[in-house]
Amino acid sequence: MDGGSHHSDWKARCVSSLTRRCLLLFSTLTPAAYADAPLHHELRVTLEPTSGRIVACDRITVPPDWLGRPLRFALHGDLRVHTEDIGATLAPKADLPASVPLRQYELSLARGQSVVTLHYAGRISHPLTTHPQDGGRAQQTTPGLIGPQGAYLDGDSHWYARFGNELVDFTLEVEMPSNWRSISQGQHRGHGASSDKHIDRWQARQPQEEIYLVAGHYREFHQRTPWADAWVLLHKDERELARRYLRATGGYLDLYSRLLGPYPYSKFALVENFWETGYGMPSFTLLGPRVIRLPFIIDSSLPHEIVHNWWGNGVYLDRAGGNWAEGLTSYLADHLIQEQQGLGAEYRRSVMQKYADYVASERDFPLTEFKGRRGEVSQAVGYGKTLMLFHMLRLRLGDEVFIRGLRHFYRENRFRRTGFKDIRAAFETVSDVGLDAMFSQWIERTGAPALAIDDLRTERDGKGYRVHGVLRQVQPGDAYHLRLPVAVQLKDTDSAFQTTVEMHGKQVPLDLRLPATPLRLQVDPEFDLFRRLDPAELPPSLGQLFGAARLMIVLPAAATRPLREGYQRIARAWTSNTQDVQLRWDNELKELPSDRAVWLFGWENRFRRQMAGLLAEQGVELTDLDARVDDQTIQRKTHSLVLTGRHNNGLAWLGSDNPAAHPGLARKLPHYGKYSYLAFSGDAPENFVKGQWTVTSSPLIVDLMPSSDSKTPIKLAPRPALTDTVDTRR
Repeated sequence: MDGGSHHSDWKARCVSSLTRRCLLLFSTLTPAAYADAPLHHELRVTLEPTSGRIVACDRITVPPDWLGRPLRFALHGDLRVHTEDIGATLAPKADLPASVPLRQYELSLARGQSVVTLHYAGRISHPLTTHPQDGGRAQQTTPGLIGPQGAYLDGDSHWYARFGNELVDFTLEVEMPSNWRSISQGQHRGHGASSDKHIDRWQARQPQEEIYLVAGHYREFHQRTPWADAWVLLHKDERELARRYLRATGGYLDLYSRLLGPYPYSKFALVENFWETGYGMPSFTLLGPRVIRLPFIIDSSLPHEIVHNWWGNGVYLDRAGGNWAEGLTSYLADHLIQEQQGLGAEYRRSVMQKYADYVASERDFPLTEFKGRRGEVSQAVGYGKTLMLFHMLRLRLGDEVFIRGLRHFYRENRFRRTGFKDIRAAFETVSDVGLDAMFSQWIERTGAPALAIDDLRTERDGKGYRVHGVLRQVQPGDAYHLRLPVAVQLKDTDSAFQTTVEMHGKQVPLDLRLPATPLRLQVDPEFDLFRRLDPAELPPSLGQLFGAARLMIVLPAAATRPLREGYQRIARAWTSNTQDVQLRWDNELKELPSDRAVWLFGWENRFRRQMAGLLAEQGVELTDLDARVDDQTIQRKTHSLVLTGRHNNGLAWLGSDNPAAHPGLARKLPHYGKYSYLAFSGDAPENFVKGQWTVTSSPLIVDLMPSSDSKTPIKLAPRPALTDTVDTRR
């Protein structure tokens, strides 16, 4: 049977198998000529939300190098599949372990046959389940769900035939209830409607790693931009919310297309999910109902998910060598937005603060093993360390070369699977600098350097001064090759003297010649180097408690029964993932332990006064009835309050006389890991005060002159943002 007659047979059989509704024909597209020819799907799908069923017809075009051998694919085990193609045989082989019922089939084609049509139907309805993660958080997921609230299907749902790890391109026609709309990758190719049905058509010409199908009751909003169409899909007719997202999407598409290269898709859609998510797919993002309405999402999650269309959804991951895309996306989105506001150093400190809080040496791992986020530990390493790798690479090469390297890497690897070795090759090509040693030590090694200053002294040197000392690496194991930023504040100058010291061993002598009186010296003043921060460099934070391997929670024996029970529920919620945790009533202890982090619960807790003494240096007044924090009075009877103090392995106190607020506090506080103090109001509860204590000392800051002038802060020259240093005009 030749290709033409086979195509005609396919159209006729689809009309029969999909209840005679396949009235519109797919075009016959030849897969694009990429290095690895993708498998091509032409899918026609009917979604039946009330029953959770999917009915599908899939015409598959097999790449030439696949022909002449049996083919095996996997499909959801609750889907019944058959083919009516002459010359094609289909046989079930085995049930496979997976997140969904999964069955493997063997498909044999006749000689010269490269197109086959599969018909399948069945129910995909896996309810949302909650998965605890490290750091006290929990996440809801489903491997696939079709129901009245909406539909979510991805590659792991196995709602279409998957032959392995192949790339695919596709056309997709989706029939659904008349008030539903769908979203998938690629370009929207039109729609059709009747009194009770709506049909969307999608086309993805670029090779994709999987096929997504999301659908539900949506209101659509569109806007054209010079780079791609901006879409917003919301459950309600919220025009002002949609307008803000459309305008912001256009701005980000313009910024990043000029910075990195043309946006790779024909649209970007912000889609409201029916549960709380923060997913990024090729050409769209799926955000939860609460998340999508938070005011800061436009300046945080939105640019992050848009940039993922270059990194991860435009250039794919070779996951065998580690996930580089999350860190690079975070650097060019989250970090860049903060850098544009002059807050880059603060952001980098928070990245390394999370590493210090959550990643003990026994929980660390090299970047080659990072696949994706599974909690705070994996985020601190996989996102944070990778982000800092790209920051250090930028500082080594300079902004202009760094951006040329990004553009080269993107241009040469669109829709290909790549790893750190490909990134290194791209930057070596544009810079003519060997980067193997740099990449190896940050990607393949576990851990981070830790720094110290020894024997620092100052002496006159003619008309100027000399500063002598020793810079040391104090972490266990081998030395890192480092470029250490050093700043010295000079008397009567507007900005500090700044230099870089090359360090190839565990220690290096420091010898600086300075033209004026040196007042204060600081190593790595802008947190440019990924390292394990000394505890004195960090403000006390909740992350130190949520990241602790050993923890004690001290409950208030004198509290009322409702409060005692509420605090116990919080304790149980937070300790489900902790390996070494102790719960004690305050009347059981003579003193707090020194070998573990400690949570104190309750205004009645007998150790609260000890916390009050630790907070005096921050100007906090904690009484039996209220607290004075951040120039605000927090009332015990109306508010919930959280305070941290500097003590051994971490210390925090939670006081809330409102049991109705306890479930919300248990859920929300793990998301505030970087903060030193928080205040909430109401039953929800709603946060209205948050902040970090001031860091008053650091072993990497040394006063050089015994005078009042030595306390003068180090004044660093303003540093331009990445987007300020090159011409990013079209």
